[in-house]
Amino acid sequence: MVIVEVSLLSGFVLAPGSRISLERRTIVKKTEVKADVVYIYLEKLNDESQTFILQLEQVIQIQNLKPASIKVYDYYQPGRLQIPSYSGVGA
Repeated sequence: MVIVEVSLLSGFVLAPGSRISLERRTIVKKTEVKADVVYIYLEKLNDESQTFILQLEQVIQIQNLKPASIKVYDYYQPGRLQIPSYSGVGA
């Protein structure tokens, strides 16, 4: 099993429908939302490209918004996958 760990931007929450649309994909086993992090559990990874779209809602206006990070790792051996973390700032 593989986990995609998405840290949300400060002042944002996951939109209610976003979680449901993620779980409809066959590769997604389940999702969890804890505070400002979304965990997407995948059955497995392969060499096929995957795109996940998270719809966020801004609940607090934040000045000088900092990037959020995305980490991908093996559930059973978190240090084994050599996939770099990425960061991004919302538009």
